[in-house]
Amino acid sequence: MARPVEKAGVKPGRKANKRGAARLAAVQALYQMDVAGTGLNDIFAEFESHWLGGEIEGAQYRPAEAAFFRDIVGGVVREQSRLDPQIDAALARGWPLKRIEALLRAVLRAGAYELACRREVPARVVMSEYVDIAGAFVEAEETGMVNAVLDQLARRLRAAEFAGG
Repeated sequence: MARPVEKAGVKPGRKANKRGAARLAAVQALYQMDVAGTGLNDIFAEFESHWLGGEIEGAQYRPAEAAFFRDIVGGVVREQSRLDPQIDAALARGWPLKRIEALLRAVLRAGAYELACRREVPARVVMSEYVDIAGAFVEAEETGMVNAVLDQLARRLRAAEFAGG
């Protein structure tokens, strides 16, 4: 079992809700699937029995909304062939998604999935959540890239939410 990329919180002092915890777990699961080649059913079983709200190596993980976690991870796998080209189009020329570090690929794919398929969640909430997750692991420059890519995707996929401002 791969070590989690982040302990219980996204940022010190910020209380994550169950959906925020599910997003963080989904990014970890997608990262593990990418790096270790773990299959979807194995990821679901592992995360639901060990990571979601459990204690691992003395660290308490926040309870997560399991159905939301499953939807993000399963949705990214199901929609990846449609999402990856959209992410590629939003990335800087010469830096296709396959050249981006695995953790950032997981963040971008999860964010893109929510923007494309979870329209009940406001685009700005999706962007903020995934920028926060990225910020827990990477430098400001990479966090800025996540913000820029998700902003481009949001404005293309959810233009009505950005009309007039």
